[in-house]
Amino acid sequence: MDISSPDDLIRSEASLQLHISTALMENFMKMAKSNTDKNLETCGVLAGSLKNRKFYVTALIIPKQESTSDSCQTTNEEEIFEVQDKRSLFPLGWIHTHPTQSCFMSSIDVHTHYSYQIMLPEAVAIVMAPRDSSRTHGIFRLTTPGGMSVIRQCQHRGFHPHDPPPDGGPIYKTCTDVYMNPELKFDVIDLR
Repeated sequence: MDISSPDDLIRSEASLQLHISTALMENFMKMAKSNTDKNLETCGVLAGSLKNRKFYVTALIIPKQESTSDSCQTTNEEEIFEVQDKRSLFPLGWIHTHPTQSCFMSSIDVHTHYSYQIMLPEAVAIVMAPRDSSRTHGIFRLTTPGGMSVIRQCQHRGFHPHDPPPDGGPIYKTCTDVYMNPELKFDVIDLR
């Protein structure tokens, strides 16, 4: 097989459905409330199973973390992997709050999400922005190959601007292929 560039390895579109419980975001916000009230971000990991060629988020893992008003960093990441391994769960993405900001993906967020999406193209990033009057949440994915290519090549850390992808499109987009499932049950594993 002749591969002309690393972008050829990135699928152009997510191919399998992803189902999320309609209650997951509300439950997460209840767990994040004490941090949100202090203008601190909170993050969680979305994990789940693959059944009949569909992914289901069946676990919300809240890791130990260090937070500021505009960032959240997991600590003791081996605990997250241990939970996923013991329960045979796929890492399906992550969720975090923007307690004082609008609903968007920051430069740090797109770098964080890249690590999920490179493992699984269907992985999503959920941003909860309770003070954003126009949009309190968003479910996002990096564009492929455009956004994935830009972030893969970016060496910067912290908050920084990104050039648009060569095709002129956005770096990330709102997911239109995620199914909000009122029947789906999920476990909450709070490691804090």
